[in-house]
Amino acid sequence: MDVAELTSEQKVLRRDIPWETYMATKLISSTSLQLLRRYDHRSQSQREQLLDDDGPAYIRVFVHVLHDILKEETVEYVLALVDEMLAANPKRARLFHDKSLADVDTYEPFLRLLWKANWFIQEKSCKILASIVSVRPKNQNGFVTNGEASNSKKPITTIDDVLTALVKWLCEQLRKPSHPSRGVPTAVNCLSTLLKEPMVRSSFVKADGVKLLVPLISPASTQQSIQLLYETCLCIWLLSYYEPAIEYLATSRSLPRLIDVIKSSTKEKVVRVVALTFKNLLSRGTLGAQMVDLQLLQVVQNLKAQAWSDEDLLEALNYLEEGLRDNIKKLSSFDMYKQEVLLGNLDWSPMHKDPIFWRENITNFEENDFQILRVLITILDTSGDPRALAVACFDLSQFINYHSAGRVIVTNLKAKERVMKLMNHENAEVTKNALLCIQRLFLGAKFASFLQA
Repeated sequence: MDVAELTSEQKVLRRDIPWETYMATKLISSTSLQLLRRYDHRSQSQREQLLDDDGPAYIRVFVHVLHDILKEETVEYVLALVDEMLAANPKRARLFHDKSLADVDTYEPFLRLLWKANWFIQEKSCKILASIVSVRPKNQNGFVTNGEASNSKKPITTIDDVLTALVKWLCEQLRKPSHPSRGVPTAVNCLSTLLKEPMVRSSFVKADGVKLLVPLISPASTQQSIQLLYETCLCIWLLSYYEPAIEYLATSRSLPRLIDVIKSSTKEKVVRVVALTFKNLLSRGTLGAQMVDLQLLQVVQNLKAQAWSDEDLLEALNYLEEGLRDNIKKLSSFDMYKQEVLLGNLDWSPMHKDPIFWRENITNFEENDFQILRVLITILDTSGDPRALAVACFDLSQFINYHSAGRVIVTNLKAKERVMKLMNHENAEVTKNALLCIQRLFLGAKFASFLQA
């Protein structure tokens, strides 16, 4: 928390709240007044003792105040007290689930306050809700909902209500933060706790939340940004246990981003959570092939050469190295090439200029109505990477060179116009390979090769 906000919280906690006035207007009881005056402005050790002696009674008072009193100064003060209590001892969140509070809707005030047009109130409500939801007790069939420990007949806020509303609010913060510097970190911090819940994972994916996290996966330098990166990667790791989220990760730019992070990070906790994510994803669908194509094996070998103390990290790196080697053995050279093209990550890997590769695999380019050629042509239209453009031009020229009907097929796919535009590209590598492609298209492979010599 930055200095300005810390000062703001200290100011809130120094307020003198007119509890006697609230009792006179029957907003609180005399018993509540006594409890509040005992707790007000006491040292941490004194408050700890009061909570040890009569914790559920204090929770009841705090929840009733937040439910019945609307004055913002008082709401902020009580939220700050609860947040301070949980920060000092996170296990105190279990007090909200004490059997003696079975008749109290402990979630409702915090859920309602999430949407208050006051960032201090929003942030505290979110943090408190995430804490108390994450420690709720279980029954034989799983988690119990708020108030279910009793036979209370009152309508009560269900855990489904809470989690649905929380996910909605968190996604809103990722899209359009209520606070310029705290909105996104607060949302990610809460998600890193809540995504352990199957229902939260499901709601978050349905709300298109995963795509809101992916842009946050980027190398960090400052302490604050490193913590945000760690918690973002922790969210991705939790999502890597959920199939619909994996499907999104497989088709987004998340893998290259995670690899950039693990290559550049010096923080062991960041490297660990990314490595564990890769371990989860390695055997899922095409992700193993994508990791091979993105040269993760080299990255893993470099990481293994460094001194790490975390046993889970070391085990994950060994698992990844073995698994990636197996993937390389299983993948034919054309499968690797196909993955490279479909991801748009074209580079001068050996197969592009290998005559044996082109001779042995030229008929594979006919699959799915020349899908690979169509993707190469799309790259010419859409890529801003000069290397990718150069390789795409070269590969089209290789197809013309090795396929008996190459010139006709490439012409019919309307590649000529796209390639000709690149002959005036500012990058020399692009213009050189665009020229080669055009020469082979017009003159045929034999004469084009003669001109290139």
